[in-house]
Amino acid sequence: MHQAIRPFLDDQSGVVTRKQALAAGLAPHDLARLVRRRELAPLHPGVFVDHTGQPTFLQRAWGGVLLLEPAALAGHSALRAFEGPGSARAAQPVQVVVAWERRVRPPAGIEVARCRAFEERVQWNLGPPRLRYEEAALDVAAEATSDLAALGELSRVIQSRRTTAARLQVAVERRTRYPRRRWIIDVLGDVAAGTCSVLEHGYLHRVERPHGLAPARRQVRDRVGPGVVYRDVLYECGVVGELDGRLFHDTTAQRDRDYDRDLVVAGDGGLTVRMSYGQVFDRACWTAFHIGRVLARAGWTGTFRRCGPTCGAPG
Repeated sequence: MHQAIRPFLDDQSGVVTRKQALAAGLAPHDLARLVRRRELAPLHPGVFVDHTGQPTFLQRAWGGVLLLEPAALAGHSALRAFEGPGSARAAQPVQVVVAWERRVRPPAGIEVARCRAFEERVQWNLGPPRLRYEEAALDVAAEATSDLAALGELSRVIQSRRTTAARLQVAVERRTRYPRRRWIIDVLGDVAAGTCSVLEHGYLHRVERPHGLAPARRQVRDRVGPGVVYRDVLYECGVVGELDGRLFHDTTAQRDRDYDRDLVVAGDGGLTVRMSYGQVFDRACWTAFHIGRVLARAGWTGTFRRCGPTCGAPG
């Protein structure tokens, strides 16, 4: 391999552009000879990789960024680059972002988005350049088909410890137009503060009231051993609803405390039902139907009702 382009290959995962090679002192016929000898192979028009086999993800990523420069990785591609070789994200077309005012037509295998405040949102010091972690995560969550799927993506990045709910909240607040913006801001605020107010509000207004379930008491003070706990939802028939707004895996200590709470309820002749965002925001009618069955078995004499003609309750 010609030594003049070795620094580019080393810095760019084995990828170099025609422009870089010529700037390094190679003549067009030198570049053609390297391709003829199969020391370089075309990756895109004017972009080459230093082998003839299947390019790696990083080589495809570098190829997209260099082909469309100034450009940066976006969405799933940016997150995969941050996560490194151990990333579990499936292979997809390389997602690249360019400045809002540009119009480009990418080749097959590259998807292009445009964004405002392009320079500020990109980390140019990384290789390949990419959107900041929070920005890329929000873009991926915006593509989700449901509230729960969007929340699941944000949960995944928070669990990675590369960002926090508070930082994501700040990033989405800067966006004036974003799918589910108000709800996402509120949920992230809950997670950052360690509360469940969004989930509790959703349970009351999406599950309990529209379906005629028995009215419950909320945040009822109780004792578990020497400590004090607060029951999220407590029905007179002894059924306890626990609303879990945690977005990442519980620690052993957290699970242990939950089991203590459930055991105390069972010892008092009651029953604990645990719910999270999926039950409340994705399957509210289904959840209400089954909560109604639980309440009826515990002695509730009321009647479950459908919330409307499109109610998703079974039956």
